[in-house]
Amino acid sequence: MKVAQPQEKIILGIDPGTNVMGFGVISVCGKNVSFLDMGTLDMKKTKDPYLKLKQIFDFTTELIERFLPDEFAIEAQFFGKNVQSMLKLGRAQGVAIAAALERDVPICEYAPLKIKMAITGNGQASKEQVADMLHRFLKIPNEKMQLAFDATDALAVAYCHFLQASRPATEKKYKSWNDFVNSNSSRVVRNTK
Repeated sequence: MKVAQPQEKIILGIDPGTNVMGFGVISVCGKNVSFLDMGTLDMKKTKDPYLKLKQIFDFTTELIERFLPDEFAIEAQFFGKNVQSMLKLGRAQGVAIAAALERDVPICEYAPLKIKMAITGNGQASKEQVADMLHRFLKIPNEKMQLAFDATDALAVAYCHFLQASRPATEKKYKSWNDFVNSNSSRVVRNTK
């Protein structure tokens, strides 16, 4: 009897930004993950904010055409004090998502805290800690580790997506602790005093 080989899946991770956008690409075959590439799109010299959005769309489209990802993972916006920065970041994120939608690539979004937690076990981890863990997990070539943190942040998004997708789904969702206790009475020790 022949054992079926797991299919390769390519995940493209994006760390959106209006000055620098990072990307990271991994290959998943069963439980094996390999580093494919990472890098950045530097838009600091572009002054027109709408041209930056076009650059993000075009660059994301090029990445999709080059790597043919099966899944697209992007970092979600975080809530900061500067509303203008949030608006710009939201536009950058939306344009990257639109490029994936145009190519029919399924999209997942992850909060920065969830990404850090998945990679390091600490939602408050530094960018250096995240990069170091990825370097160890994926055996990234040293010359690639010299890139901006935007690249390793994007790779972290892709790796977080792999980790989340490989977790078994829980069988039942509970609405409250009372719901859990009532559904699992044999597992709960009740205080009778």
